[in-house]
Formats: sequence, C-alpha cells, structure tokens
Amino acid sequence: QVQLVESGGGSVQAGGSLRLSCVPSGYTERPMRMAWFRQAPGKEREAVAVIYRHGSSYYANSVKGRFTISHDNAKKIVYLEMNSLSPEDTAAYYCAADLRGLGSWNSVPSYNDWGQGTQVTVSA
Repeated sequence: QVQLVESGGGSVQAGGSLRLSCVPSGYTERPMRMAWFRQAPGKEREAVAVIYRHGSSYYANSVKGRFTISHDNAKKIVYLEMNSLSPEDTAAYYCAADLRGLGSWNSVPSYNDWGQGTQVTVSA
C-alpha cells in the first residue's frame, strides 16, 4: 500500500521560512512526478510546485522566487523550501504523486496519491 507522509509544517511570522518534507513508501516504481498542493479554508486546492523524476520543476506564479522544490534521489524524499512567507501562504499543504506524468502538472485529478497534509500558518 502506497503512502505519502508530510512533515515540517508549523506557525511562523511573515517573512519567515519553513521546509516541508514528503516521504513516499510502498511504491514499486518511482512516481514520474511529485507535487505540492495547498488548500486554504473556503478555497479550492491549488498547485504550488512539481518536480519530475528527471529533475525538472515548475512553480505556481504566486510562489516563484520564494519556494523551491527538490528531491533526495537516494531516499526519494521530496522537499518544499518556503521563504519570505506571507499570511496568504497560510494553508494545509499536501504532497501528491503521479506515476505516469499524464495531464497538467497543476491539476488535482492528475495525481493518484495524496498525503494527509501538514498545516502552515503565517502570521502578520
């Protein structure tokens, strides 16, 4: 049974930084891509960043230049380094995995597996 476990969320003041981690397990093959999404109360889940197995990455415009997605090839852990955080970044952050890499990278239905989420709260 596949599983994605996120960690690293917390509460920070505006301008601060956090690093989220996503540890996948149970996969017999490495997902083609892994992404971070976020969902604020009352809003739809939105894509933040994606990293492909070969290393390419893409970002939502709202986080470009502030967030960095990376992966540890040995352990297959995916990280999201978040800098210059603002209250608008407050949300539950979810890790997602897609085995085949079909469909738009920023579309929720493109991903097969999801973690349970980790909360990020940024105060002004």
